[in-house]
Amino acid sequence: MEEGEYRETYHEFNQRRCVFEKSILSRQTMCEHAHRFCLADREGIACNSNPANSQCELLLSQLRSKALFALKLTKIEGPLPHAKEIKLQTGGVLGLNNIVTGKPPPDEQIDNIFCLIEQAKAKFGSLDALPYEEIARQIAQYEGRKRRRR
Repeated sequence: MEEGEYRETYHEFNQRRCVFEKSILSRQTMCEHAHRFCLADREGIACNSNPANSQCELLLSQLRSKALFALKLTKIEGPLPHAKEIKLQTGGVLGLNNIVTGKPPPDEQIDNIFCLIEQAKAKFGSLDALPYEEIARQIAQYEGRKRRRR
């Protein structure tokens, strides 16, 4: 299957893509609304909830705008490179966990992104009121998996 055909089929099949898909596929986060599926020889993540997807989109949008310095960028035009996107998604969720619970998660894994967002909204009133500078520090510190030498 050609890449163009795959992308077209993917978008037809997955109408509501999980915005934290890369982080979930890296097996460091999970969400109660995430639904795994396989297409060709690849795995994807769909979201089973419109309201949850909207909340996640809002959070990721805020993270993108507030974490430019942490990502060593001056502006974001279009999609981020894969490693920076994982850094933003996973580091952002880990940072959100730290400001909500006050401690890092066991094994650096988050079991439910949506529940964490709901807890943050309850604690701070809204996603706009989150201390993004603290979350950005976690994004800057986050390091993805190291490459294995061959």
